[in-house]
Amino acid sequence: MAAQLEGCVARHSGVTRERFRQDIYPLRKPAVLKGIDLGTCTTKWTVDYLSQTAGTREVKIHVSTVPQMDFLSKNFVYRTLPFDVFVRRAAEVKHTEYFISEDEKYYLRSLGEDPRKDIADIRKQFPLLAEDVQIPEYFEKEQFFSSVFRISSAGLQLWTHYDIMDNFLVQITGKKRVVLYSPRDAPYLYLAGTKSEVLNVDNPDLEKYPLFMKARRYECSLEAGDVLFIPALWFHNVISEEFGVGVNVFWKHLPPECYDKTDSYGNKDPTAASRAIQILDRALKTLEELPEEYRDFYARRMVLRIQEKAYSTNYE
Repeated sequence: MAAQLEGCVARHSGVTRERFRQDIYPLRKPAVLKGIDLGTCTTKWTVDYLSQTAGTREVKIHVSTVPQMDFLSKNFVYRTLPFDVFVRRAAEVKHTEYFISEDEKYYLRSLGEDPRKDIADIRKQFPLLAEDVQIPEYFEKEQFFSSVFRISSAGLQLWTHYDIMDNFLVQITGKKRVVLYSPRDAPYLYLAGTKSEVLNVDNPDLEKYPLFMKARRYECSLEAGDVLFIPALWFHNVISEEFGVGVNVFWKHLPPECYDKTDSYGNKDPTAASRAIQILDRALKTLEELPEEYRDFYARRMVLRIQEKAYSTNYE
């Protein structure tokens, strides 16, 4: 199998707010930031400490019998556990108590009190733990959207997807491997909404996904205490190499009116993009009125017009 082209994820140490905003952020590329003071969480957040501090409040979790979780086929189930029980199970390799199998894997993505209306904010859902975390304040306070508390079993791999907001993946304990793809490579990722159908990015099914090899692969490893900047629209696939705890911080970098006001997860396409896709779907439906020869011809003209009017030459 031919190797995928690989890009480099830059690594920076001791990055100040000013340096991030002037030298790193404008490049619109992922970057690993090392040596940032994240507070006492990096030393205090053992399994025992997490269990005792967050206590028995119930949390909704993903439970999977396979390492590669697929949001499209839903190869996992949702279950509810007391937080302290969940943390101890997630840290285990083999379970004496389980839902499906003794080697099942667990994943927590914290939610707002009412997930349909409220955003995830570690300060509200886990206030005692939030006191231990010092979020890098590299954006304005009014830009803040959410802070998502995440806990993963060792070996768990999350589906490839993009987010519409810039975010920091703050790795507090454990190790992660992150594979990323540029927004420019969307045509090769076999998208269904915001997610890619290609689950196994290390050994893809090229008979089913032949174009995937054209996508340039960016990869980085995150140690405890590292922060990964993921610009909006960059695809990412996250593998927990160890039991790990992290916090994702999302912020709004577009004008507020660009975002869907009903979006509590931060993953709905901007309102203008949603409208454009709806208009395109109507246009394609109209083309179905033509015979195949004409439909093909005018569809190609539409593609050329989109390329001429909307494609950018400012990015790699």
